[in-house]
Amino acid sequence: AAAGVLLLLLRPLLFGGPAASSGQYQPVPVQRQDLTVSVDGSGTMTPIESYQVGALVSGEILEAPFQDGDRVEKGQLLYRIDPGSAATALEQAQLAVQQAQLTYDSTADGLHPRASGSGVVQKLYVKKGDTVSAGSPIADISDTSSMTLTLPFQSADAARISVGQSAQVTLAGTLETLPGTVEYVAGADQVGSGGALVRQVKIRVNNPGALTEATSATAKVGTVSCAAGGAFEARLSQTITAQAGGEVTALNVSVGSRVSGGDHLVTLGGSAAETALQNAALSLQNAQLSLQSAQEVLENYTITSPISGTVIEKNLKAGDQLDGSESGALAVIYDLEQLELKMNVSELDIGKIQPGQSVEITAEALPGETFLGTVEKVNINGTTTDGFTTYPVTILLSEHGALNPGMNVSADIIVEQAQQVLCVPTPAVSGGNTVLVAQEGALGEDGSVLDPAKLETRQVELGRSSQDYVEILSGLEEGETVLVPIQSTDGSAGSTA
Repeated sequence: AAAGVLLLLLRPLLFGGPAASSGQYQPVPVQRQDLTVSVDGSGTMTPIESYQVGALVSGEILEAPFQDGDRVEKGQLLYRIDPGSAATALEQAQLAVQQAQLTYDSTADGLHPRASGSGVVQKLYVKKGDTVSAGSPIADISDTSSMTLTLPFQSADAARISVGQSAQVTLAGTLETLPGTVEYVAGADQVGSGGALVRQVKIRVNNPGALTEATSATAKVGTVSCAAGGAFEARLSQTITAQAGGEVTALNVSVGSRVSGGDHLVTLGGSAAETALQNAALSLQNAQLSLQSAQEVLENYTITSPISGTVIEKNLKAGDQLDGSESGALAVIYDLEQLELKMNVSELDIGKIQPGQSVEITAEALPGETFLGTVEKVNINGTTTDGFTTYPVTILLSEHGALNPGMNVSADIIVEQAQQVLCVPTPAVSGGNTVLVAQEGALGEDGSVLDPAKLETRQVELGRSSQDYVEILSGLEEGETVLVPIQSTDGSAGSTA
């Protein structure tokens, strides 16, 4: 009975009726071939990175050393704008920082009174716990390891004495002699005792240990003797005073201690001293912030390229007047090293897409050319419309030839490439995963059906598929023949049911 029904359906094929003349079916052998599984879509090419150059300041453009189409590098000068008062404000801010730094250093240093030179502490005016004010004496320091002796010489004799010359010093009372060195010769005459003109000569003598400021002596330089004697002085004698007020929180020396220049003698602290130091630190920090702000403002007058790329538009030139953001985009830069395509992929296919997959891209504007891209990113933030969700996929092209930003393209993401799998044309499979198989003797040489009884409707198991072919996992053997419906002139296809 089934064969009879099939015979009635295929009668036009057997007896050359209208169906046979229209060729509703095409016999196709079941064979092995390479199968490319892909997900297709479309989109618009864009540069991987683009930037509209804007301005935050106003003023005359002094320089704009680039042109449309130029290749520019990141950081390259695009526009230099007259900074006007911004440059003056920066200089003032720099001076304010220097002043605040000096104040802070002075305040901090004032809490640690130092020795101004080497010597021995002769006297301490303070003890731990004392409160001192600025100008209060802290300690007396003198250096008696060497002494100086300042003596008058006859003016004519002093003219023959030079600094560094050796001298012989004779101590009063003991008449002991010590070697000395001329350290200074006055350049002006003075009136000495008896009205004679004299000049002062300072001689340095290493102290053997017995010399004090109460010791007197005379001296002879070469063959020239002094006009009168004098008393020794310590080479260094200083009284260290407090530069700031505060409480003595530590004594770092005692009477008799030997110190070097810069050594801390005492430490000052207390709430007043700490407050003064903190205020100085805050003033310095505030000045530094003002300087940073002034530097940032001045930097806005020099506009550099934020990316490496190609200048697509140059809208302003040297001599033009800027009015901040009201001037709009000064220039537009595209990075054309790579082009980018964002393509929406169906929720049914998004699970097949992974970064790194190859993509074949074609454009109607460039017929016959195919470009190769790579999936860069799969975004899982989908968009749902009418209950159907799509996900954006980003594709990069490094070699894009004549493709330009803005071109509309079609893309096939290569999901899988299978080698030599059993396939039939996709239209050969009908509902319920069935195919119409022509067994031996069913078809004539011209493909017409000779024996409908040898046509079999067979269910098959399907595997991977492309736009044109589907993989057969079971139900068919290589070399068998299936019938593929051919579209008629009105768009309908032949049917076996």
